[in-house]
Amino acid sequence: MQFKHPEILWALFLLIIPIIIHLFQLRKFQKEAFTNVAFLKQLNLQTRKSSQLKKWLVLLTRLLALASVIIAFTEPYFANRNIKTTARETVIYLDNSYSMELKGSHGTLLQGAINQLIKNIPETEVFSLFTNTDSYKDVKITAIKNELLTDSYSSTQLELNEVFLKGNQLFSDKNTIKDFILLSDFQQREPFKIDSKEDETLYFVQLQPSEKNNIAIDSVYIDKKELSTYELKVQVSKNYPVDNLPIALYDGDKLIAKTSVTFENNLGTAILSVPSGNLKGKISIEDNGLQYDNSLYFSINKNDNINVLAINNADDNFLKKIFTEDEFNYTNTPTNAIDYNSIQQQNLIVLNELKVIPNSLITTLLEVKKQGANILIIPSVETDLNTYNQLFKNISNASIVSLDKKEKQITTIAFDHPLFKNVFDAKVTNFQYPKTKISYSLLGTNENVISYTDNTPFLAENNGIYIFTSPLNKEVGNFQNSPLIVPTLYNIAKQSLALPNLYYTIGKNITFDVKAKLTSDEILTIENKNTSFIPLQQTYSNHISITTTNLPKEAGVYTITKNKEEFMDVSFNFSRKESELNYLDINTITPKNTFSNIPDAFKNIKSENNVDELWKWFVIFALVFLCIELLILKYFK
Repeated sequence: MQFKHPEILWALFLLIIPIIIHLFQLRKFQKEAFTNVAFLKQLNLQTRKSSQLKKWLVLLTRLLALASVIIAFTEPYFANRNIKTTARETVIYLDNSYSMELKGSHGTLLQGAINQLIKNIPETEVFSLFTNTDSYKDVKITAIKNELLTDSYSSTQLELNEVFLKGNQLFSDKNTIKDFILLSDFQQREPFKIDSKEDETLYFVQLQPSEKNNIAIDSVYIDKKELSTYELKVQVSKNYPVDNLPIALYDGDKLIAKTSVTFENNLGTAILSVPSGNLKGKISIEDNGLQYDNSLYFSINKNDNINVLAINNADDNFLKKIFTEDEFNYTNTPTNAIDYNSIQQQNLIVLNELKVIPNSLITTLLEVKKQGANILIIPSVETDLNTYNQLFKNISNASIVSLDKKEKQITTIAFDHPLFKNVFDAKVTNFQYPKTKISYSLLGTNENVISYTDNTPFLAENNGIYIFTSPLNKEVGNFQNSPLIVPTLYNIAKQSLALPNLYYTIGKNITFDVKAKLTSDEILTIENKNTSFIPLQQTYSNHISITTTNLPKEAGVYTITKNKEEFMDVSFNFSRKESELNYLDINTITPKNTFSNIPDAFKNIKSENNVDELWKWFVIFALVFLCIELLILKYFK
């Protein structure tokens, strides 16, 4: 038993006063003469014994009554903590990710959790709550009730380490009892370590869906391109048996194609044919599981061709075969007839085996590099190292130091380099190795894209500057005959103007280019019929570089506009990670304080933090002892 006001217990010393009064009664006795006292003496002895017992009983009841009153004023209680010196804090994590769309016993897992919180949290209790997107510190349930009920699902999913970190930040530094409640379905995530403070108690409430059946549209890509049509391949995944799944393709709100998904095991594909040209695409299925992954948005734009200029001092037929007119505006010029004005409009400039780089060309290349153009450098057998290094000095930290006339094999590909993203299905190591008869030694902190056997670079890259260390003509090597030359040069050109992909994933750092020209006071806007926002943008001479991170918030097809002029469409979708319905077994991680529903968790927390106040009982005891005293005085003879 503990006391809110233990200092009042000093008043118990006052109990000595009635004891003193009882022991030292000041009543005076008077003697009376009597003739025959034999009978009276016997009666007197009996009465005195009864009187003494009665007085002791009265004293005891009065002492008990007074003691009960004193103890009642101290406000005694039973609890597992000192409520006077240790307050209680509660922080709640509510998972509002898309996996919480699944149905539970009280509607969707998220709405059921919100309703149970409103029902179980007392209206007067102050607590803190945070979701994957929002945070509420030191609030009452009545203050955030409406916001919780209208809370939307989020594609953002905090890792559990991030949950612990954010939850600990919401607790104060005071000496308090800290209860941290985690409400989630606890999908399978990255390995984590439970990071809690010594004075903090964790409560895991794993919300289980009544059914885990789900079908998701995972991806779409252009499988084949023809003059008038594109063939789209859609990939779908499922986790329960489905015989026939219809799938529809929309251009905006107009249905343009419909087919069925063919499944093999749990993976399915569908082929859809669409006319070439601009398309505001939406692929849709019907499924009773998660709703966010039943649609996938994509956009096909009539892309502007990429401008490629080759300044030649060698044969460029291999460049012409790669940079075809359907995707590139390829032009070439000898070194003695360079149109320096046209260089400003190029996305990629190729220096094809120049012996000497003129100073005027170096100056121009520095300017266009600042405007976002990429440069591809193919050295000559008779390269003037001084002029090359003068160019490198200003645009890269590379330098050519010497010529090696030893034959080398090209054996290593940096598969993780952006140049080869989605080029290879697997890491190929046993291809027919190209070789060169001579190579230049390259110094500097460049990234090796393709390397020789001795790990020296054959192709290096640094901030959009691509440098071959050997000439590509057939007299020096056979790289022109290698299948590797096509994806290498094609992707170098493609990355010089990063046109939008079919779609992007919301929440990731995304950068793409728009071929447009703006004045100093003009900006581009990304919008659809529901919302619009101004992205981060950087203006160059012949294009605008667009960067988005946390916007947009909703999936869909958006249009890039300047005032009312439309340039192109760009599509955004939520990550499909939430569609992987694999869950952690919380009991194997922490067998203590794990629950399957919110009422049981709060009932347990209440019992652990319950305070039984006893002052009312001591008031009752005081009244009972007073009543006993009255009965003794009245009826005890």
